[in-house]
Amino acid sequence: MSLMTRTGERTGASKTRSGSPLKVPEGARILIVCDNNSDTDRLKDVLREAGFVSEWARSITEGCKAAKSGRFQVVVSTPVLSDGSWRRLIDIANHYDLGFEVVLWTRNFDLREWVAALNEGAFDVLDAMCEQPKAVESTKRALWAAYLKGAGPYPRAAIPQKAA
Repeated sequence: MSLMTRTGERTGASKTRSGSPLKVPEGARILIVCDNNSDTDRLKDVLREAGFVSEWARSITEGCKAAKSGRFQVVVSTPVLSDGSWRRLIDIANHYDLGFEVVLWTRNFDLREWVAALNEGAFDVLDAMCEQPKAVESTKRALWAAYLKGAGPYPRAAIPQKAA
């Protein structure tokens, strides 16, 4: 049984109408907001293999600060951390008109919570225990939805520099 995302698309392989697979554009950036090292490492590895560049924030506060920079088109977040919930990320996107999409990565959402999250602005909700391949496809769809909303790689957005 396939589920529907907020945009009405069926989950599965991300393809264009012509059947070509969606590719990750250069400059696409993903922010992962999660306080679990092993979950984050697994997700980063899966996204890296798919061609995504990602950064990690260990708290909602840190994630909100990073999201305000305009560097990210998609934020993948666990629903609740010690300092707040994913809804703050939606508020940031709307308040600053940044256009990024939020994908929730959770271990324990029931159907009622899943529907509520989609109604409140999450692009998709994924089960962290068994939907790693879907994470890539959902992130690709969220990326393209963000581009349609006007989010994009901003050449003037601050990019963190590596220490020498």
